[in-house]
Amino acid sequence: MATDSKEPCWYVVHTYSGYENKVKVNLEKTVVNNDMQDLIQDVRVPVEEVIEVKNGKRSVAQRKVFPGYVLVNMRMTNESWYVVRNTRGVTGFVGPESKPIPLTPEEVDNMINTEKKSLEMGIGVGEVVRILSGPLVDFTGKVTEVDALHQKLRVNVEMFGRETPVEVELDQVQKIN
Repeated sequence: MATDSKEPCWYVVHTYSGYENKVKVNLEKTVVNNDMQDLIQDVRVPVEEVIEVKNGKRSVAQRKVFPGYVLVNMRMTNESWYVVRNTRGVTGFVGPESKPIPLTPEEVDNMINTEKKSLEMGIGVGEVVRILSGPLVDFTGKVTEVDALHQKLRVNVEMFGRETPVEVELDQVQKIN
């Protein structure tokens, strides 16, 4: 079913929703038990840190960037394909007719390195920004969430005497020192 590849590539595997971490753990155990570290080298569930406010208290939580999907770095062989495909919770590889298609380096960078991207943006959670365009131009507020993948920020601005969360594009704001 799979063609042998010499170099490992990243593939996207579709899972049952909520089973991403179980698939990761099960696949890693299978790799170790069958001594397949040379074929399946890494399994990741991309997550990002978000600030949640519950009962007036802020906490940092991790949110899956791609719910229902797991990334696998592997050399594609019939054996590795079979192991991944038959892991409990896996519904198939992402690709036409469930034939695995490797991700491009740009796609891998976008999917895996979300933490690095939020640092590159230069704006982090807790910083104060001024909105430069749109209906809320000249409002200032505190950043409560950074979505590096989509280049968006959630900012609490004061409107009508209370803080209101708004979502803005990264290029719509300027950091206030």
